[in-house]
Amino acid sequence: MKNIKLKLARIEKDLTQEQLAERVSITRQTVSLIEAGKYNPSLKLCIAICKELNKTLNDIFWEE
Repeated sequence: MKNIKLKLARIEKDLTQEQLAERVSITRQTVSLIEAGKYNPSLKLCIAICKELNKTLNDIFWEE
C-alpha cells in the first residue's frame, strides 16, 4: 500500500526525497520505495523519519 501520508508530510516540510534521505542517513531510492509501499522500514527508521518531519508514528505509518 502506498504511503501517501509520508509523501505529503515530506512535501509539507518542503523536502525532496534526496533531502529527507540525507537527513535520516538512507538513500533516495529507499525513501521512494517506502512512499511506493514497496519497502517496509525498520522501527528505528520510522522513528527517524517521523522526528525529521515533526510527525508521530501514527501520523505517518498507521494504516486506517
